[in-house]
Amino acid sequence: MHTHNIDAWHHDHSFGQEKRRPGESRTLIVIAITAIMMTIELIAGVVFGSMALLADGLHMASHATALSITAFAYVYARRNAHNSAFSFGTGKVNALGGFSGAVLLAIFAVFMGFESVVRMLNPVEIVFNQAILVAVLGLIVNGVCVFILGGNEAGHAHHHSHGHHHHHDHNLRSAYLHVMADALTSILAIIALLAGKYYGLIWMDPAMGIVGAILVARWSYGLLGSTSAILLDRQAPAELRESIRELVEADNDTKVTDLHVWAIGPEIYSAQIAVVAHNPQSPDNYKGRMPDNLGLVHLTVEVNLCPDGGVE
Repeated sequence: MHTHNIDAWHHDHSFGQEKRRPGESRTLIVIAITAIMMTIELIAGVVFGSMALLADGLHMASHATALSITAFAYVYARRNAHNSAFSFGTGKVNALGGFSGAVLLAIFAVFMGFESVVRMLNPVEIVFNQAILVAVLGLIVNGVCVFILGGNEAGHAHHHSHGHHHHHDHNLRSAYLHVMADALTSILAIIALLAGKYYGLIWMDPAMGIVGAILVARWSYGLLGSTSAILLDRQAPAELRESIRELVEADNDTKVTDLHVWAIGPEIYSAQIAVVAHNPQSPDNYKGRMPDNLGLVHLTVEVNLCPDGGVE
């Protein structure tokens, strides 16, 4: 067999991962904004002697780090999209970036909760006016970041037809949850500072910290679940597998005996299907029954002849 004939059967395993994702540019903008605001908060914290602002600045620093992981994941996935060392392309780098971000969120939630309990037992004096001003500025900045990253999140739920399971851009979701956590802590800080300034309720500051820690922990838990499912090759959603089964078994003579479908990137899947039939068709025939909107980019079909004259 001539080499040029074989080349026609080779196919690319990048599956579109070399394309720049919309979340990438947004994340880079948000990193720049977060870094500037973080610097302002840290300087203000030192100048005004405000522990609350210092804590918020350090908190933003942790998020700038997490967002940098997100940006790195985008660039790495793109640069290595054609690297043959990755069996199914670099789609899972996105999930790994999201998972890493979720772990950082969890660590941050624990630290925030611990710090709040310490603060409750040992209250510190707060320079209210300046702290409130910077907290409000922080909230405005976080609001802008949520808006920049959130456009894609909101529009993502209504994707493909086919009862499709939105394996969104987990990397973008991680970044989005980080800026949401920032915005939330800014809101809680403002409420706590106002309560402390006007009503002398100093305990509100650490109490709001505990509330924030619980919410951030919940977000982290959800993101850890969705990203680890992809990293561990969990089976794709039941409705997607059912659709594939129905399409393959369209002629009553055919039965699917083994079916593995798993995500190899955001909204793209790989599948291995074993078929037994009385009048087996070619693997290409079965592959051709799969519409594009299922998101199947890598499909292997094993066809077996049924020996006993029929398929039950």
